[in-house]
Amino acid sequence: MPHTPSRHLAQGPRVGIRHFTYADAAEFTARARESKDLHHPWLFPPDSVQAYEAYAARLIEDRTKAGFLVCEQAADGADDAAGAAGMDGADGVSGGGSIAGFVNINNIVEGGFLSGALGYGAFAHAAGRGLMREGLGLVVRHAFGPMRLHRLEINVQPGNAASIALARACGFHLEGFSPRMLYIDGAWRDHQRWAITAETVTSG
Repeated sequence: MPHTPSRHLAQGPRVGIRHFTYADAAEFTARARESKDLHHPWLFPPDSVQAYEAYAARLIEDRTKAGFLVCEQAADGADDAAGAAGMDGADGVSGGGSIAGFVNINNIVEGGFLSGALGYGAFAHAAGRGLMREGLGLVVRHAFGPMRLHRLEINVQPGNAASIALARACGFHLEGFSPRMLYIDGAWRDHQRWAITAETVTSG
């Protein structure tokens, strides 16, 4: 079923997570353009409204995907200002402060597997502030809670030190290495496989 715009699905001290909406196009693409130097050569989020709409449609409509925006907690009164500025969901419900980054769960498999593959990125204004660590932790708990998944995997290029550090900080464990796993930026790239299971989180 399509996601509906809503307030945060989960919140921490500094960020909350919510689903993507089509109304997030302007802010998301502006953040992506500002962050090109940070993302290259690892990540290529949509930086035009047309590209964002296609990207968001897959996350909103496809049952095998779930997309989450990591948003800074808004100061008192900022929700009303954001809503008035049109930076929100189509139903007028405010989603909170500025978009710090995103976490997507792809290739969701149900049945006996109950697994998904994570991809994520911080935007430049939020990098190095610990916001994505908090946001990824919220997504992991949401995946193992309301989404009832059992296992999450992160596939990351060995040279992407920041992404590996985030995976490790959030409790993911290195499971293996896959040569020439994904086609990115014009070539087949090697990836490390990091994973976490629901038991790891619930056992502390």
